[in-house]
Amino acid sequence: MDVLKKWKRLDALALKALAMVFMLCDHLWATIIPGNLWLTSVGRLAFPIFAFQIGEGFFLTRSRKNYLGRLFLWALISEVPFDLMYGGSFFYPFHQNVLFTFCLALLLMTLLEKAERRSRLLFFLLFPVVSAVGYLLGTLTMVDYYGFGVLTVLVFYLAKKLPLPWLVQLAGLWLVNVGMMGGMELSLEFLGRTWSFPQQGLALLALVPIWCYNGQQGKSGPLLRTACYAFYPVHMAVLVLLWRQLG
Repeated sequence: MDVLKKWKRLDALALKALAMVFMLCDHLWATIIPGNLWLTSVGRLAFPIFAFQIGEGFFLTRSRKNYLGRLFLWALISEVPFDLMYGGSFFYPFHQNVLFTFCLALLLMTLLEKAERRSRLLFFLLFPVVSAVGYLLGTLTMVDYYGFGVLTVLVFYLAKKLPLPWLVQLAGLWLVNVGMMGGMELSLEFLGRTWSFPQQGLALLALVPIWCYNGQQGKSGPLLRTACYAFYPVHMAVLVLLWRQLG
């Protein structure tokens, strides 16, 4: 991917901002602007970017324990707004917010790191098993994106361990989003033919900004970090209030 080196202009904050905009589009479609298919189509790009950043955060954080603790705390804070948006009630046990997905993925990556410290062979033997367990746990606990979400984080994690990481990312996202998730089909008229593809496949477009990531953190600080975490529950709470007013 040397050809993309000159395009690596996005730092971590810029990537996060993009993902938040994409997520907002998806949640607008789910609440106050239903029926606009383009909004949820754009929203498909959000999760892979967040998943990539969870993998980056895992490797770059000074304390994985504190990192997990922050995610878990904000997962708890975000659950009521999430339940109100998706289930229409303060308690909706059949779908948990995406930060719980990331907490689960962090625990599995920690397990894999311990295995790799013992033996790199053990790591690669254990990775498929841990991935299967992660998929099962994500599905049973009904976290956002279910087991597919956990697998997406693990794809980016594995890509850091192998040569040609861009190819691992591309193949992994294709497998998860097109091969496994599929979902609603979109149609496109081109060259006199109708081409169909799964809407979830648009998630692969998230690799474009990810490949433009320059490895830099960008602006940071406790206040900015808190604001980024707070965006998740706050924007959902605002959308729920607007949704109820308009409804």
